[in-house]
Amino acid sequence: MPFTPRQCPLPRGTAWLGYCLLGLFLNSWSQQAENTPQKPPLHGRHWMAITGKPLAATAGARIFMQGGNAIDAACAMLAATCTMHDALSWGGETQALIFNPHSGKVIALNALGVAPSGATAAFFLNQGLRYPPGEGPQAAVTPGTPGGLMVMLAEYGTLTLEQVLGPAMELAEGYPLEASTSRWIERSKESLKQWEASRRVFLPHLGEAYEAPRPGEIFRQPELHRTLEKCVMAEKRARARGDNRKEAIMAAYDRFYRGDIADELVQGCRDEGGLFTHADLANWKVYVEEPVTTTFRGLQIYKLNSWVQGPVMLQILNMLEPFDLKSMGLNSSRYIHTLYQVMNLAFADRDFYYGDPYFPPAEPIQTLISKSYARHRLLSLNPEYNDPLAGPGDPYSWSGEPNPFASELKGFVAGNQEHIGKKDMASLDQDRRDFLAGTTSIQAADESGWVVSVTPSGGWLPACIAGKTGIGLSQRMQSFVLKPEDGPYNVVEPGKRPRATLTPTIALKGGKPWLCYSVQGGDTQEQNLVQFLLNTVEFGMTIQEACEGPHFTSYQMRASFGEHAYSPGKLGIRRDLPSWTRNELEGMGYILEEDFRTSGPITAIYFDHDHGTFWGGASNHGEDTGIAW
Repeated sequence: MPFTPRQCPLPRGTAWLGYCLLGLFLNSWSQQAENTPQKPPLHGRHWMAITGKPLAATAGARIFMQGGNAIDAACAMLAATCTMHDALSWGGETQALIFNPHSGKVIALNALGVAPSGATAAFFLNQGLRYPPGEGPQAAVTPGTPGGLMVMLAEYGTLTLEQVLGPAMELAEGYPLEASTSRWIERSKESLKQWEASRRVFLPHLGEAYEAPRPGEIFRQPELHRTLEKCVMAEKRARARGDNRKEAIMAAYDRFYRGDIADELVQGCRDEGGLFTHADLANWKVYVEEPVTTTFRGLQIYKLNSWVQGPVMLQILNMLEPFDLKSMGLNSSRYIHTLYQVMNLAFADRDFYYGDPYFPPAEPIQTLISKSYARHRLLSLNPEYNDPLAGPGDPYSWSGEPNPFASELKGFVAGNQEHIGKKDMASLDQDRRDFLAGTTSIQAADESGWVVSVTPSGGWLPACIAGKTGIGLSQRMQSFVLKPEDGPYNVVEPGKRPRATLTPTIALKGGKPWLCYSVQGGDTQEQNLVQFLLNTVEFGMTIQEACEGPHFTSYQMRASFGEHAYSPGKLGIRRDLPSWTRNELEGMGYILEEDFRTSGPITAIYFDHDHGTFWGGASNHGEDTGIAW
């Protein structure tokens, strides 16, 4: 039976009526009590800088104080978070959405690295691997963050590379290490010991009981400092010979990807068994693209294309549009079930159809994010119980075209069936770690109208550092698959981008910025961001309330990390979810896993056009914070 918007997937029978009404009332009362924020919102009139590390937010504020715009500040925060190893390093990847106030358009920046020349499916399959490795030099795609930062700065910033890298270079000279990063290094030390440069950088107390830098100890990275200094020197030399600001920044880009920095990167990577070649770095490029978009409740929502999971949000919002979500009650069993089932359908499409759009055949992304396809997908939604076999749709046959991967689609569905009933609690715990793999996020805005949302990642601990560059390499290779039946658009090929989870967001209202927001957390990112948006649009929360609000997590999709685990019916909930809601969800076939916090470290800026001000929010866990003026 098709699932129409007004159907209620609660257990049937009049005996439940009073219980359900009482449950909805108590659930609403409980959520209101829990929505009092633990952190105050930020307020600003001139500019706002928010990111995952307090010192990195300070870097953004410093750039604003020097007269820089939001792009300059975002680049400074990106450089600082990479230097501080906030779940990323300089060898990772960067992707951004930028609102240009002069054109009134949203711009997408694609600085995701590519698989190097030797990275073929056969290469990894011959090693007996089911998926590409999750750490080490063979897990690395080409570095994207340095190029992404420099192109973003050159095209849309106002300051020099030297100015923007200044705070990061000071941090590389030495800064007091946070306790969280110290503990992370210590937990990762057995992996770090495999790679000579990583031992040298991260384990200054080798042989002692605690080998990582201590909390509060000055953590120095002289080799990284020299690499950044080389980039600055290339810029200075270009300016001395008469190049303009943009040309000088791109001279630094050339030195990184084609000069002596590239030489050291390639040699350092290959010395540890990696696959980079000089051609891989020289041929890589940053793409400035058109984003994909849809409308929801009077908003225009912009996301990156199918080389990340961003279009999933558009698919989810399109399917949710006919539903009266507010009347269901926030995080009632009906609300959770409806959103969970819609997410299942959208993520199944992601797992099969998303990939690098620069490799043929073209992904059917415009069909996938269309309103009509969303209505078609809703016909398969189960109103009563979780559907563990919810799989990809067929946008080709629906639109009257032949599916180029029809046989692989059958294999994908069969693969999902094989996972049913095979999960034990130990594997569920590993799934959770894989799904929640963190990174950082960056939001910046200024009074002239520039807005930027960035979700960089890659090179998290334990990172293999390439030679004497000080640059930790990415582990993004693991987001590829090796067999077409696991997702034919995302099979690894040299020069191809893996389908990443990273997903900044910008929402416009009446052509003006209304929200910019992103979050860390692997495969939970889009789930958190959808629920954050619904918190504001449907339930009237302030931005800080929405950042801290209780979310839930679906694990019923192929993970983008590790062994790409699949856990049908697994549902992560916050511990304060009422018992009657839990009972109803379990009756619908869900496997509940509770946690103290479930919302992910969301960062966001709300644009209050009535008063000409900014509101900033950051979740109440993790180190995410901001500075405004």
